[in-house]
Amino acid sequence: MSFEYLTKIPSSEEIIRQYPITPDLAAVKARRDEEIRSIITGDSDRFLVIIGPCSADNEDAVCEYVSRLGILQQEVAERLVLIPRIYTNKPRTTGQGYKGILHQPDPEKAPDMVGGLIALRKMHIRALRESGLTAADEMLYPENHTYLADMLSYVAIGARSVENQQHRLTVSGIDQPAGMKNPTSGDLAVMLNSVSAAQQGHTFNYQGWAVRTTGNPLAHTILRGAVNMHGQSIPNYHYENLKQLSSLYAKRSLNYPMCIVDTNHANSDKQFWEQPRIVQEVLHSRRLSPEIRQLVKGFMIESYLEEGCQQVGEHVFGCSITDGCLGWKESRELVLMIAGQV
Repeated sequence: MSFEYLTKIPSSEEIIRQYPITPDLAAVKARRDEEIRSIITGDSDRFLVIIGPCSADNEDAVCEYVSRLGILQQEVAERLVLIPRIYTNKPRTTGQGYKGILHQPDPEKAPDMVGGLIALRKMHIRALRESGLTAADEMLYPENHTYLADMLSYVAIGARSVENQQHRLTVSGIDQPAGMKNPTSGDLAVMLNSVSAAQQGHTFNYQGWAVRTTGNPLAHTILRGAVNMHGQSIPNYHYENLKQLSSLYAKRSLNYPMCIVDTNHANSDKQFWEQPRIVQEVLHSRRLSPEIRQLVKGFMIESYLEEGCQQVGEHVFGCSITDGCLGWKESRELVLMIAGQV
């Protein structure tokens, strides 16, 4: 074997004891969880906007961004619930590049897994305390979910993970709403199969235990576009795509049929500036079709303090070191536009 065992990783119980959340923050999370749940179940007609940087690489910049979102949330509270993206681990297509704060608390230094677990938990706590907003994170590593489970209000399962058995089974046991993205192939049946698996109970191995789950009724779909055999992006946010997904949902007995539209990734061909246009089209489709209006209950938007992206080491505060993002001015205008049209 070529494994070199470097450092024993502390358990989530050990990390949480060292960095607990306060009762008042736990109360904020409980309130936010109920607001988000009521949108998914149809008890509220408000709309979800999951928005933030592609990757959360710098605590100060992330907390500055999320604090601005907290102020903006007060302006749009009647129509929207804003969920900041605080993504602390990143899938890499070729295995190369920045893998997130979990691996590298400092993107310019060597990996430090223990330091990363501490850094991501401290960042989430600070962001929640300063903004009053509970966040979303991607479940790239199912075994690590418990390190943040007491603070997250939303979990995303990425296009490369949605076919993985452990991801599906883990989602079946978590309390948070979980968005299951379509795979990079674009196969909608795979995405819906993942939702179906997540909504059922299972018995499996998790963190050294045989566990039994009861299913997560809040699991739902995220359309993020696809990539064909030639590497070309194929968007799936158009009117016809949304009608098709609505029809496919109608053929299955799933709880709370719902879709989030990811406005970046293959839907925008990673042209981040296209996101407002995509939002406008989807909102128009919702106005045209009652079925689409009932199906689409949110957007996922990549946004940060500064527009675009940069290379590791360039040190532009609040600019993404992974995929390009909208800047704050455009993001604020986009959120206000959504609030005025949903």
